[in-house]
Amino acid sequence: MKKPIALLLAMIISLAGCGGSAPPASTPGAAAPASEAAAPADAGSKVTKDNIKIGMVCITDPSDQGYTYNHDQGAKKMIANLGLKDSQYIPKFNINDTDVAATNAAINELISAGCQIIFANSFSYGSAMAEAAKEHPDIQFCHATGSDAHFNNLSNLHNYFAKIHEGRYLGGIAAGMKTKANKLGYVAAYPYAEVISGFTAFFLGAKSVNPNVTMDVIYINSWGDTQKEREVAEALINRGCDVISQHSDNVSPALAAQDKGVWHVGYNNDMAPAAPKASLISARIDWSIYMTMAVQDLLDGKPIPVDWGGGLSTGAVYMSPLNKDIAAPGTQEAIDKAVGEIKGGMMIFKGALVDNDGKPAVITDFNGKPIFTFTDENSFFDESSDFSAPSFNAVIKGINIIS
Repeated sequence: MKKPIALLLAMIISLAGCGGSAPPASTPGAAAPASEAAAPADAGSKVTKDNIKIGMVCITDPSDQGYTYNHDQGAKKMIANLGLKDSQYIPKFNINDTDVAATNAAINELISAGCQIIFANSFSYGSAMAEAAKEHPDIQFCHATGSDAHFNNLSNLHNYFAKIHEGRYLGGIAAGMKTKANKLGYVAAYPYAEVISGFTAFFLGAKSVNPNVTMDVIYINSWGDTQKEREVAEALINRGCDVISQHSDNVSPALAAQDKGVWHVGYNNDMAPAAPKASLISARIDWSIYMTMAVQDLLDGKPIPVDWGGGLSTGAVYMSPLNKDIAAPGTQEAIDKAVGEIKGGMMIFKGALVDNDGKPAVITDFNGKPIFTFTDENSFFDESSDFSAPSFNAVIKGINIIS
């Protein structure tokens, strides 16, 4: 059952994504324009490998060993892929996505530095990126996790993400085969569609190999908070969860799992080196796939896609090596089988899914209006097929949100 596009448009506008701090979708005009900066000296001239400069605005810095670390790694790999110099990549780290002035200042500094293409990795940078795109039509603005590009009709504004729910499902298989308590725990950032999509895919992956599994979820209401992530991981472990996963930016849940003698499935980075006795596997995004394509398109004078979301089939989503020293026997084989099925077109969100009241699971827009219902075994929701930004936001039976 395919998502109705007209209804999805309404929903995507109102859903939030990873790396932002406010649930409403960004709207043009919400941020001060980024027009104060001087235009780069070569604006409007031909962009070449010799003169290109690439900027990136990031919510944290690579020391998080998570989301920004992965973005920075992608940018560095892109530089290597294209044979550019390290000095042609200009990152701005630790830019508070709730501080409009700080966001605009970072974008303006990159414009003044002569960047012809600017990436931004937090959802809440969306308004500032859209305004900057209006003010600087000769510069390309690429925004991760957002949806503004669809509705602003600007040739230089683009959105990108990845079908990370596919990787989450595979991580769930590792968790479902390892758990002894049949109870998983999930450190979640915010009650946004992207996070719900991820933990639901993880849960469904676990249930595909262990029908008896349940999962507790606790929100930390932050994309990254080292101490709070650890505290919530420990709280989940104290509730009897023996495999912990996360949609948060730091390695602290993995460390908590190791200290408490349970197991962990990570996100963004291979966390086995930090927690070798706990970390089973991690779902990851190779941002260089998109960044290389976008920069090469700019160099070739080709239009960059309005929206892009690669998955396992493109290599944009991949898994860290399975920690075979602690994984359950047969885990790699089960994951390999699922990879083949997903690449062959298997839907993650499918069937007669129900909520914790036993009613058909319903996906809604931000105002609570139903836009999709899992009515029977033939129902399926093709996540990220029309937009890269995730939109699955139903909480299904077996997943317990702990307040």
